[in-house]
Order: sequence, then structure tokens, then C-alpha cells
Amino acid sequence: MNQLTPSSGLRCANCGEELKGEFCHGCGQSIKSVIRPVSHMLEDAGDLFFHMDERIVHTLPPLYTKPGFLTLEYFSGRRVRYIAPFRLMFVFCLLAFFFLHLAISDAHFDTGSHAGAPAKDDVSALHAAATAEEVRTLYQGQMEELDAAKAAPDLPAPARAAIGLSQDMVRDAANRRLAELKADPITPDTNAETGAVKRSHRKANGWFVGPTTVDIAWLPDVVTRRLALGIAHFKANIAEVLDGGPGKAEAIRRISEGFFGVLPQTLLVMIPVFALILKLFYAFKRRLYMEHVIVALHSHAFLFISLLGLMLLGFAKDAIHPHFALGSTVILFVQMAMWAWMPVYLLIMQKRVYRQGWPMTLLKYWLIGSVYFWLVLFALCIAVVLGAAH
Repeated sequence: MNQLTPSSGLRCANCGEELKGEFCHGCGQSIKSVIRPVSHMLEDAGDLFFHMDERIVHTLPPLYTKPGFLTLEYFSGRRVRYIAPFRLMFVFCLLAFFFLHLAISDAHFDTGSHAGAPAKDDVSALHAAATAEEVRTLYQGQMEELDAAKAAPDLPAPARAAIGLSQDMVRDAANRRLAELKADPITPDTNAETGAVKRSHRKANGWFVGPTTVDIAWLPDVVTRRLALGIAHFKANIAEVLDGGPGKAEAIRRISEGFFGVLPQTLLVMIPVFALILKLFYAFKRRLYMEHVIVALHSHAFLFISLLGLMLLGFAKDAIHPHFALGSTVILFVQMAMWAWMPVYLLIMQKRVYRQGWPMTLLKYWLIGSVYFWLVLFALCIAVVLGAAH
């Protein structure tokens, strides 16, 4: 007669194998169920992206203070105590450029108004106007300034056409505010001369103000439409920047937003490129390409952590300078030491990882740095162009 025997332990819900850890040794499925409270799912999501557990204590100090130590640990197979290289680099890349974007935006797009009110020659002043009469007064003043700028005899044709576009933008902003105030709109006939000038310069420089079409037969229609839209945005942003009128600040803001939007992806592409450069310069070391990738990830992670630290110290210096000048001076010296440590760190890391003599290490360090500098500069130019198409 068959008898039921109690199970000696938990079994895998997928294949039935007896579990002896957090994962099944038969099929690899985790013992953790996905049917759990939302709080546990949020905790797992944070752990997936940041892994802010005890490993960060073992990872960050040696990464910043011991050049090459973490990379050599990975080469030796000792990995469980440390955060994975790609995750480490990716997280600090996003954090560094987030704070860099804040610093640059604060430096370039601050209107300087102590009361928080927009300048009178800014389009946002039209949106802040309280009455229809104020809207019309601001509109008239801005249009007169643009007309005066356009009347300059030595003004280039692209800038003249861009001023026409800016005038249309000012009129649209004024009409939107008048509609909100339930007042009569400003008709284009009140500025017929502007339209005539714009039409005449559309013929003179059709690339800036003419329609944008992209016709590449071997590309899908959705791609050509996206290219045409990006080129149109690029032309509009550049025209407003060349104009120097009220739309310039908004155009620069759009370009900056687009630039920082594509910058992390652009630098992520440069990681395998840098690893390929290392592979070429150290071809006789017989190291696998993935080993060079780990070197590239750790070196870039160090740079992003340094950039993040410099940004945070800069914010702290600006905050305490009015109250404690000596403290801000100390922070400045710390920042200078951090800037000096960055190239020294990379040199020592290259020496320890690839284990060549100092003369050869210095030569390759200079050659690799020169090649990579121009490649990064080219990548940044591409990012600026993509940002201008935002």
C-alpha cells in the first residue's frame, strides 16, 4: 500500500526540484514570488536601479581612492561585494548630468529679476500681463524693438528673416493672452511691413524660413517625417538664436534641454569606443575586449562621481559663501584637488591594470587621451546638433 511521505523542504513551483537556496538549481527560477504587495515591488525597483545596500560602502571608497583596485578585483573573480560596473557608471552618469544641467540652467537662464517678474522684452511678460491694455503696450514696445533691429543695414539675411519669425511669435503670444482676457486679438494687418519683409527674405534665404522636406526613397516614411521635423526644429532654434530677440532665451533653453536629453546616451555610446581604443593600444597584452570594457566602465564611473562631487560642492560653496567665506574658500581648494586628482587617477589606474613600465604607460596615456578627447568632442558636437533639433 502506497503511503504519503512528508516533503523534506520547499520545492520549486516550476519544476518541482527541492530548493536549497534562493534559486532553483534545476531551472534557475527565484524562490521569490511576483505576487507581492506594492511596497515590496517598489523596494525591488529601487534595488534594481540603484542597489543602495552594503555594496555601495565596499564600492565607492576604493573606486575613488584606489586607482585600478576595483577593476583588478573583477578580473580576479571577486565581484559579489561590489556594485556591477555598468550599473555603477549608469546611475552616477545620470546623477552627474542632472546636477550639471541644474548648474548650467541656473547660470544661463536666470533673468536676474529679484521680484520674479519677467523682463518687459520677454515673451513671458505678455503671459503675465494683467490687462488687455498692458498686453497691447508690451506688444507694441517689443515690435518696435524688433523693427529697429531689423532696420540695421548690415544685418545678415538669416537674422532678418529670424526677426520676422520672432515678431510672429510675439504676436501669437499676445493674442493668446488677449483671448484669455476676452479681448479683441491683434490682427496681422497692424504689422503689414513685417510680413512683407519676411516674404522678401524668404526668397533670399529659403533654408531658414522655407518649408522643410526630406525625400529619401530607401527610408521609411515615418523616419523621413521625423528627420524633416528635426530639421525644422533645428532651423527655427538657430534662427531665433541668430536673431537675438525675445525668442533667443527660449531657443537656448530648448537647445539646452535637448542637449542634456541626448548627452547620457551619447556618452554611453563612447564607452565601447573607449574600450576599443584600449584594445588597439594594448593588443599584445592578450586581454579580452570585455576586460577593456570593465576598465572603461570603472574609469568613466570615477569621472562621473568626481563630476557629481564637484557639482554638489559648488552648490554648497555658493550657499555658504554669504555666511561663511572661509568655508567657501576651503571648498574651493577641495575642488581644485579633485580636478588635479582626476588625470592622476586615470594614469595610475592604467599603470596598475596593464602593468607596463612608466615610459610606455605615459606615452600610451597621452596617445589614448588625445584620440579619445577628439572623439568625445565630436560626440558632443553631434549632441549639440541633436539638441538644436529639440
